[in-house]
Amino acid sequence: MKLDQVLETTNNMCRTIKVAVVEPQVLPATKLSVTVDDSESNDEELYIPPLNFAMVDNGIFRSGFPDTANFAFIQSLGLRSIICLCPEPYPEATAEFLKSNDIKIFQFGIEGCKEPFVNIPEDTIRDALKVVLDVRNHPLLIHCKRGKHRTGCVVGCLRKLQKWCLSSVFDEYQRFAAAKARVSDQRFMELFDVSSFKHLPMS
Repeated sequence: MKLDQVLETTNNMCRTIKVAVVEPQVLPATKLSVTVDDSESNDEELYIPPLNFAMVDNGIFRSGFPDTANFAFIQSLGLRSIICLCPEPYPEATAEFLKSNDIKIFQFGIEGCKEPFVNIPEDTIRDALKVVLDVRNHPLLIHCKRGKHRTGCVVGCLRKLQKWCLSSVFDEYQRFAAAKARVSDQRFMELFDVSSFKHLPMS
């Protein structure tokens, strides 16, 4: 093919394409609104779980201190028992709610101290675990003030009974304690002797 034929072919391939610029149309903003029937919204109860609420095992839950805002949620769990690890008595409204729902309270008052003054009473933890292991008390909620340290120790010792490895026990504890995880709590769980529980049935 000759040079002039190549140039002619090239010129035919390169064509100018005209592009029309269209200004975008600005549509007026539309406000979206959801209409809710007042009669329906008043009848609906919102289920608000207590702070740090989680399921531990079948029939066993954990959380921070339940408040009046959590009553509907707690009622939905159909609890038989609550293990309270705080030394303070329940507020009157909470005590009345538990009584009216036939929820038995097991109170094991452990002081909520900060490191280095933490004293975890082993006998109290053992007594609380005996209540946890008794399926007649299920469904059951374990709680302290924030559902971190005292509750974390009881659940951690339960995990040892369930033959969890220590790293998994600590991972679960740290997930709830977060930045406030205590070395003393983890040391307590590590040294906790589960051999005396061997005659008790596991849930």
